[in-house]
Amino acid sequence: MARFTFRLPDIGEGIAEAEIVAWHVKPGDRIEEDGKLADMMTDKATVEMESPVAGTVVEVAGEVGDVVAIGSALAVIEVEGAVDEPPADTPEEKRIAAETPGAEDAAPAPAPAAPAKAEAPEPPAPAPAPTPAPAPAPAHAARVLASPAVRARAQSLGIDLAQVKAAADGRVRHADLDAFLTYNGAQGFRPAGAARADEPIKVIGMRRRIAENMAASKRHIPHFTYVEEIDVTALEDMRADLNANRGARPKLTMLPLLIVALCKALPAFPMINARYDDEAGVVTRHGAVHLGMATQTDAGLMVPVIRNAQGRNVWQLAAEIVRLADAARTGKAKAEELSGSTLTVTSLGPLGGIATTPVINRPEVAIVGPNRVIERPVIRDGEIVAAKLMNLSISCDHRVVDGWDAASFVQAVRKLLETPVLLFAD
Repeated sequence: MARFTFRLPDIGEGIAEAEIVAWHVKPGDRIEEDGKLADMMTDKATVEMESPVAGTVVEVAGEVGDVVAIGSALAVIEVEGAVDEPPADTPEEKRIAAETPGAEDAAPAPAPAAPAKAEAPEPPAPAPAPTPAPAPAPAHAARVLASPAVRARAQSLGIDLAQVKAAADGRVRHADLDAFLTYNGAQGFRPAGAARADEPIKVIGMRRRIAENMAASKRHIPHFTYVEEIDVTALEDMRADLNANRGARPKLTMLPLLIVALCKALPAFPMINARYDDEAGVVTRHGAVHLGMATQTDAGLMVPVIRNAQGRNVWQLAAEIVRLADAARTGKAKAEELSGSTLTVTSLGPLGGIATTPVINRPEVAIVGPNRVIERPVIRDGEIVAAKLMNLSISCDHRVVDGWDAASFVQAVRKLLETPVLLFAD
């Protein structure tokens, strides 16, 4: 028997460490060659580690949530026969690699027993606290016919039995209490809900990445947010017409139309489609629009990227939105599909609210947030008419984008959305 030390391999350019987000084995488990060992998360993606050998797992590197450096031991596997593996790099790994067969059978010498302390006399047990006497029932409740169980229940709920309508024989039963609670719940007799036990949740994996990224964004970037109301009545009518004649193409939502408007407006506002390397002091204004699309998944918020959004038509954008969202939610998005965005759009769809103050996806300098479309009365040409309105929010990095630039950009987008024929004009 021999031991093989599986070291965390280089799993991406510039990656120095990875976080353990799931173990598929534990010490003592049998694992086959190419069997699943663990899921490791880097800044870019989650990677599944597979064992290159078959054997019995002896040691694992840590618990879920721990961070392991590239090249460090991730697991030690006991295998049949001799194995070839690279030399250990750290003193601890050298110790593991140098262990001899059967070492696991040698039990460590027991630690010397600590001298027994003189037993202190036990303090006398405190006297039990007196049990509070139950609150006396109202005097007139004693005249109501009811069983002791019904009386006890009414007393615990603070209900005066005299207020409860009894059955035909004048005796209050549990069903009468139920009816009273149903029709008098607003009086505070029924509790809002049962208490639940506290549940500590370890912040690991995607949730920790989100927390770190959001904290870094708010810590480094001076945000400001601008919100404008947009009349999308004509746009919604046009969208309905396009969907009615879409054939086999994907159904259009507001998002692909908004992306078209953003891409048409951005050439005049290059400071919006940019990334700021604040350590190097360099702002890169990008010619292509690589649009990040904030997507909620079971694992947390992910931002798949629509590459060269400016070169796609509205139907191509709709198809790419569906594809990327599905890949993100099923965990199939590739690392290159989750990085490199130059501007991000975040939308809560029907939960969009009145306005949002989205957090910038660092190192970008702006993020756009469309809000819910609602129908409201407006005054148009001196008459009150129904209109479909949507607020559009934008958060910007004030180190790079001035308020005037952000407002002017949103006004340019507003013009395109309120006159939707311009979306398809050259």
